[in-house]
Amino acid sequence: MKKLPTLKIVSACLAGINCKYDGTNNLCPKIAKMVQNAQAIPVCPEVLGGLSVPRQSVEIKNNQIISKNGENFTAQFERGAKVGLKLVQTVGAKEAILKARSPSCGFRQIYDGTFSKKLVKGDGVFAKLLKLHNFKIKTEEEI
Repeated sequence: MKKLPTLKIVSACLAGINCKYDGTNNLCPKIAKMVQNAQAIPVCPEVLGGLSVPRQSVEIKNNQIISKNGENFTAQFERGAKVGLKLVQTVGAKEAILKARSPSCGFRQIYDGTFSKKLVKGDGVFAKLLKLHNFKIKTEEEI
């Protein structure tokens, strides 16, 4: 009996779904093909948390998700991460390919909260939760 490949979770924007804050996507053809071939499931924790498309750009500052004008979106990001975790656990995924530097999906590096494109070590809200649950995580830049 042939072993099926491990189902992966991918950031929905990487699969070409227009769910980015500005209403666009971050299409990565290799990831879109994985979704088309039923090897990956696209997830947008920000949308799962109740945020609209488009929405304000946000960054992580002092463990809070803050927009340029100071509005706090931490609750929506945390809710979306929890819903996303339930979804990925339900389908049995153990691996994720996430959008680099995103306040939800960023892994190892995120923007510093000043909206100046400066990077700091850290993980987005969803990536951090997946890490706590022993997921193997990569960004699109590592595939």
